[in-house]
Amino acid sequence: MTRTISAGRVATLVDGFDRSPAYAGLADALTLLIGDGRIGVGVRLPSERELTDALAVSRTTVTRAYAALREAGYAEARQGAGTFTRVPGGRSRAHDRALLPRPGDSDAIDLNCAAPSAPPGIARAYADAAGDLPAYLGGHGYFPAGLPELQAAIAASYDARGLPTSPEQVMVTPGALTGAAIVAQAFTAPGDRVLVESPTYPNATDALRHAGARLVPSVVDPDGWDLDAVGATLRQTAPKLAYLIPDFQNPTGHLMTDTQREQYAAHLRRTHTVPIVDEAHQALALEGQSMPRPFAAFAPDTITIGSSSKAFWGGLRLGWIRAPRAQMERLTQARVSLDLGAPVFEQLVLARLLGEAEPILAANRVRLREQRDALAGAVRDLLPEWTFHLPTGGLALWCRLPGTLGTAVVAEAEHRGVIIAPGPVFAAEGGLDSFVRIPWTRPADELTEAVRRVAAAWSVVRERPPAPGRASRVMVA
Repeated sequence: MTRTISAGRVATLVDGFDRSPAYAGLADALTLLIGDGRIGVGVRLPSERELTDALAVSRTTVTRAYAALREAGYAEARQGAGTFTRVPGGRSRAHDRALLPRPGDSDAIDLNCAAPSAPPGIARAYADAAGDLPAYLGGHGYFPAGLPELQAAIAASYDARGLPTSPEQVMVTPGALTGAAIVAQAFTAPGDRVLVESPTYPNATDALRHAGARLVPSVVDPDGWDLDAVGATLRQTAPKLAYLIPDFQNPTGHLMTDTQREQYAAHLRRTHTVPIVDEAHQALALEGQSMPRPFAAFAPDTITIGSSSKAFWGGLRLGWIRAPRAQMERLTQARVSLDLGAPVFEQLVLARLLGEAEPILAANRVRLREQRDALAGAVRDLLPEWTFHLPTGGLALWCRLPGTLGTAVVAEAEHRGVIIAPGPVFAAEGGLDSFVRIPWTRPADELTEAVRRVAAAWSVVRERPPAPGRASRVMVA
């Protein structure tokens, strides 16, 4: 079925485009819309006559704009059918052999990576940031703590959340995972105990293991955190650090309340355990609800890790660490043993995004909420034996299956062109094969089709003993 976009809708989307000259401004606006995904790939654009009328411009303006789009690789003319959107390199541009190395992967619905495509506004931020870059080219380009203007923007975001923060408390990193590795390098020695949630984000626990830490699992139940059990585990093991995800926990989606944060912080103080708090999903509150205060508001010694990847785009590859001033020198010494700073251009992009964050985040939340609801509805309809808690934010459903068949159903689903992650991937010390994680990071129609294929895989797996599964995949989010 051919997808189309009306001339009226295009006129709304390009409203205010630069008219000096008009054809170039229109072409630039359409390029950004296609790049941002607001006009999808393979969509038939309005005819030149229709768009001319809708924009009240000359026919020549639209003709030249469409020609510029085709020349740049963002459109193609199909004989007798019209002008269709495309992107340079085609759909395969998103294929990465490290993440999708197997035959047929490029055609699969990839739900192993819980990271969405860029929301509207990202391409514009990149284009605008290019004008800021020349001012930095006369220097060496190394900023181990981050560009001062980005440090200030990140600090201001914490101020707005009720946690006073100075720019000197912020270190910009190439992603939240690098932030976790820097913290592990700075604060753990071989044999140190570190409390980690289970299930949890596996790459962060790997970073702690690589630093020589001994992981102490703390179970996060399908219904949330058992704080009495947390307190008992802390008293028995007295870990040096505790790695927590209180904001839409990955993979369960749970959100820790203010009261729970206060109680958890009190448990940590009694054992002198420093909390390492991952806020990668903090900006993804999908119901318009007010968020709890940052964990560091209850535990001032908290080291917080933030990320631009989930709120904005994974390709931006920027995160940060917020820490007490007294710890920044220690973090800097650890940081320069791993890398010397994040790319300047991307930091300029993020500084611009944070300066106009709310419209972009609001549009992203609307999109993600629609995709979440489509996924949840499909699972309820097609996999009624599976259960899940519907998160009020974040990026994924944590689905519980009857029996320990998570790995088996994932392997069978892969044969049917869907890639998802089984529960054991998220376990700190094994188990959890009664679960799978399904992100809502693809368009609604793809999610519905993915669940249909997973349901077919489930019907096979529950009727026969599971065959050995393939080796686990590389996971990034």
